[in-house]
Amino acid sequence: MQYAYKTKDTCAVEIRFDMNDGVVSNIVFIGGCNGNLKMISKLLEGKSAEYIISHCEGNTCGRRPTSCADQLAKAVKKAVSE
Repeated sequence: MQYAYKTKDTCAVEIRFDMNDGVVSNIVFIGGCNGNLKMISKLLEGKSAEYIISHCEGNTCGRRPTSCADQLAKAVKKAVSE
């Protein structure tokens, strides 16, 4: 199933991804630091929702209370609960 998540307090404005049987794929960040976000997407391709949540949740960016990785964890967590 495809998901889209509007981010908060990050340079990326949206995250899109697929999740099937708890496995996340095709992660795309809209906006943000292109090179870094492409690498995050590659590193997390095919990982379980639980893995992404446990490794990305709580990461911050500079003085912000969140980051693109943290927002991805929130997006995946929301998708799991639906």
